[in-house]
Amino acid sequence: MKPGPSRIVAAAAAVTVALTLASCGSAKQSTGSSGGGSGGASGPIKIGLLLPETKTTRYEQFDKPLIEQAIKAIAPDAQIDYYNANQDATTQQTQVDTALTKGNQVLILDAVDAKSIQSSVQKAHDAGVKVVAYDRLAQGPIDAYVSFDNFKVGVLQGEALVTAVGDKASSGKIIMINGSPTDPNAAEFKAGAHSAMDGKLTIGKEYDTPNWDPNNANQEAAAAITALGAQNVVGVYSANDGMAAGIATALKAANLSVPLTGQDAQLDAVQRILVNTQTMSIYKPYKPEADAAAAMAVALAQGKGVPTASATATSTSGSGNKVPSVLITPIVLVKANIKDTVVKDGLYTVAQICTPDYAAACADAGLS
Repeated sequence: MKPGPSRIVAAAAAVTVALTLASCGSAKQSTGSSGGGSGGASGPIKIGLLLPETKTTRYEQFDKPLIEQAIKAIAPDAQIDYYNANQDATTQQTQVDTALTKGNQVLILDAVDAKSIQSSVQKAHDAGVKVVAYDRLAQGPIDAYVSFDNFKVGVLQGEALVTAVGDKASSGKIIMINGSPTDPNAAEFKAGAHSAMDGKLTIGKEYDTPNWDPNNANQEAAAAITALGAQNVVGVYSANDGMAAGIATALKAANLSVPLTGQDAQLDAVQRILVNTQTMSIYKPYKPEADAAAAMAVALAQGKGVPTASATATSTSGSGNKVPSVLITPIVLVKANIKDTVVKDGLYTVAQICTPDYAAACADAGLS
C-alpha cells in the first residue's frame, strides 16, 4: 500500500466512531453504582484503566493521558483509577482484583497476557463489571474491543520490507524478530507479515521475543547475524520500534546497513528513519483509539451498551468469544510523510525530532 497523507482519513473516521459512541450518554447521566456496570445509584462513574507496561513509550506518553482526557470530556466527574502492570501478568491480575474492590464499573484493559487474564475477565463479568479490551484482545467475556487492524499492520510491514530489499532478495536472507508470544497482536502482526513476505523473501532466522524486550531483540539479531554471516543478511523484520532500536545497534556493530521495519512511530524510530538506519514504522494514531475506548467505557458504565452500528467489526478472541469491535486502519510511516503524519497530528514537534544530531537529515526531508 502506498503511504501518504490521505490515509489520515482513517483516523478521522475513527474519531467519528468515538463521537457516535459518546452520544449514547452525556456527562450528566452518570448513573453507575459502585458495584456493577449497569448500576442504578446516582453518582460519578468509576472506570479502571489497566495498561500493560512502560518499556514501550506509547502507554505512559500517549495512551494514558489521551484516554483520561477523553473520559473527562464526556463525563467530567468520572473517577479514573490507573494501573500499570510493568509487563507482569500476575501483577495485572492483582490490579483487576483491586479495581473490583474499589468499585470500578468498567475496566479498560490492555492485557499483558491475553490468556492468563481470562480468569480475571470472568471475575469482572461475574461481578457485573464491563470490560473494554484496549489494543489487545484478551480472552474471556469481553464486552467491547478497540484496536487497529493488526493483520494489516503485519501486511504493511512485510510489503515494505519486500520493496526495500528489492532485487537483493535472491542473494540473501532476512531475520524475522516477532513480538511477545503472550500478546495476541504479535501473532496477527506475524501472520500478516508472513502473508506478504513468504515466497518473496527467504527467512534465515526467526524469533518470538518475550515481553517485546529490546535487549532480547538485540541479542537475537546479533546471534542471527553470526549464524547466517553478515554478508548474507539482506533485511530485518522487527515487529515494533522498541525492538528495532536493539536490532539497529546489532546491525551497526556488524557494519550492516540493511532495511529494517518497525511499528508505533516512536520518536527514536522517526529519527532513525531520517538517517536511514530504519526503513519504516507503522503510525497508529493514538487519539482515535483512545477516544473510542473512552466513549465505549462511559456508555457501558452508564448502562447504555455498545451500539453495534458504531462498533462495525466483530473480533474473535483466543477463547472463542465474539466481541463487537472498532478497528482503525494503520498508516505506513516513511521519511516522505513524517511531516504530514506525526508532525501534522501533533504527536511530535519538529523541534523534538530535529535535535542537532538530526538537523541535516531533517533539512533534507523538508522538516523545518
